[in-house]
Amino acid sequence: MKRAFDQNRECLLRAIVGGAALLVILTLPRSAEAYIGPGAGFAVLGSFAVLFVTMLLAGVSLLVWPFRMLWRAIRHRTKSKPLVKRLIVVGFDGQEPRITERMMNDGKLPNFKKLADSGCYSRLRSTFPSITPVAWSSFTTGTNPGKHNIFDFLDRDPRTYLPRLSSTEIGSVDRVLKLGKLRIPLAKPTIRLLRKSKPFWTILGEHNIWSTIIRVPITFPPDKFYGAQLGAMCIPDLLGTQGTFLYFTTRPEGEAFQEGGLRFELSSNGSKDKFEGNIEGPENTFLEGNPPMLLPLHIDVDRENGRALVSVNGDSLELEPRVLSDWVKLTFKAVAGMKVTGICRMMLTEMAEHVSLYISPINIEPEKPVMPISHPGYYCSYLEKKLGPYATLGLAEDTWALNEKITDDHTFMTQTTDIDVEREEMFFAALERLRQGALVTVFDATDRVNHMFWRYREEGHPAAAGVEDPAYADAIEEQYRRNDEIVGRVMERLGDGDVLWVMSDHGCTSFRRGVNLNAWFLENGYLGLKDDADATEPWLQSVDWSKTRAYAVGLVGIFLNIKGREAHGIVAAGDEAEALKAELKGKLDGLVDEEKNEVAINEAFDTDDLYRGPYKGNAPDLLIGYNHGYRISWDCASGVVAGSVFEDNTKAWSGDHIVDPRLVPGIFLASHKIEKEDPAIIDLAPTALTLFGIKPEAHMEGRPIVDVGKFSER
Repeated sequence: MKRAFDQNRECLLRAIVGGAALLVILTLPRSAEAYIGPGAGFAVLGSFAVLFVTMLLAGVSLLVWPFRMLWRAIRHRTKSKPLVKRLIVVGFDGQEPRITERMMNDGKLPNFKKLADSGCYSRLRSTFPSITPVAWSSFTTGTNPGKHNIFDFLDRDPRTYLPRLSSTEIGSVDRVLKLGKLRIPLAKPTIRLLRKSKPFWTILGEHNIWSTIIRVPITFPPDKFYGAQLGAMCIPDLLGTQGTFLYFTTRPEGEAFQEGGLRFELSSNGSKDKFEGNIEGPENTFLEGNPPMLLPLHIDVDRENGRALVSVNGDSLELEPRVLSDWVKLTFKAVAGMKVTGICRMMLTEMAEHVSLYISPINIEPEKPVMPISHPGYYCSYLEKKLGPYATLGLAEDTWALNEKITDDHTFMTQTTDIDVEREEMFFAALERLRQGALVTVFDATDRVNHMFWRYREEGHPAAAGVEDPAYADAIEEQYRRNDEIVGRVMERLGDGDVLWVMSDHGCTSFRRGVNLNAWFLENGYLGLKDDADATEPWLQSVDWSKTRAYAVGLVGIFLNIKGREAHGIVAAGDEAEALKAELKGKLDGLVDEEKNEVAINEAFDTDDLYRGPYKGNAPDLLIGYNHGYRISWDCASGVVAGSVFEDNTKAWSGDHIVDPRLVPGIFLASHKIEKEDPAIIDLAPTALTLFGIKPEAHMEGRPIVDVGKFSER
């Protein structure tokens, strides 16, 4: 694969230099992919000047290439004595140990059982909190969140109290050249990964050991190291969000979607069979006011034959109701010579009295990505050329459309399985080429299927009310059996000196009842509302911060409204804050849902006791450890204060792991014995280094779970 990369790189550089020469000769702009980044929506951030400078730098890079390679060879000389030839890590995000163990005992996971018998099986302690971005960051770095700086999926801006993505910061471009209504950016936006500390694959690279890293969460923008990486969570869609589906319909306007969707009207101009709309793409920052780029959409319905012709971009696509299309390319034009391309899937959801069309979140096109989604930059293109188009969105499976009942169980399962197949092809292609080093791939399907089909696992789940004999009642077990088949195929390909790890970052449990902590704060006098406020407004817009001492943002965190830290803080740091934190902990520990007579919150954890490291100050003040069956409510997650503290969860998203982390450990299987009875996910990075003969770095807090002497003698 490395040889292929080198060849591709050489070709690309030649093409770039050739393009630069042609640009200079003709002094005319060529068609170029815009560089885009989300801000208040999505922005096209590139310019002809930036393009020219980029090409110039590419030429310089080509000239210094031999010297860089020489320096790298000198710098990467290693004296390590690896214990293994290849370390292969297969991650099944969210695979639950209780289900795994029962199925292993029942003989339903024969390859998991075989691996456990020949090596080891153990539950794997997750992180506080047991959330995907936090847990995988600890896997990657061998550190606690106080050192890697990822505490939740969301953080809050203390200046505005608004939520923001915890892992990635994308800057805006303020310097522009105004030419009438045109706005020409004069700089390139910055995209910054907020995860700190050093991934173990970077350390391996410093010792000249190659790694291939495929879709491990919190790798956007990708790390730069000796190896290849395809990014994952939190790569945005083309709108700059974490996944927004589009819904075109002739139905009368209804309520806005609560999560992840936009509704658009299909107009007919009196026709019964022809409908029109506009697909809104990213904001066009080349134009005054940043209007969205538009693509005209036409639908010709053939009711007699049960199909419709969907036309967009000059191409036509024949669709049958309730059948997902393959990937469809959408190209939005910003200005002459500048365009942005994404890929999506479409499905007619109805074509009788009303006509409705579902469009999945528009993924960044992997062949010519408009943002950096891989390392080297051409790795994503290499995969596309080899395997065809594939999902690039961080959370690629469209859970929101199923939650909002725009799609159904079958559509969601089709999407999820298709993405799993894409991932499987990437993984086995990489495994085939890896001769020495590490290969880490995370499969997301297990987590998504747990989330969306848990409602069928237990009698009386409110999200399954009224559903008789569901077709996907066994979806979770089916997914685990599919995982077992993957493990079996990997085991067949293991050779001398190879080590296999199979793991999950956390488990899963039921989500039957939601808890609105901000409503609880309001009821108990810790949070105040503005006069005449509408408490149904999202993102805490109704809150009077001069009357508020505590609030909840993110999925598990509570923040105190501290003077000097928050923009309108009223709680003094020090003794007053500590007293308030202890008071809240005392009231929230063991909080009972009186309606159900069940404990909803096991414990509120003081983060001063959990974290250590330079980024500890960015953590929430308290973490909430929910009991089985409970989780933050949908309203609380979107900053709505109104409503009751406890409510039934009736959405398809019916299983979760943002609970007390002690309730949802992950799993760990290896093709070798381990020397620790209670391994933690934080131990795996130092263990990986140890297997390659490298001493774990001092900042790592996990401890190797293998004994070098015993491992060498096996």
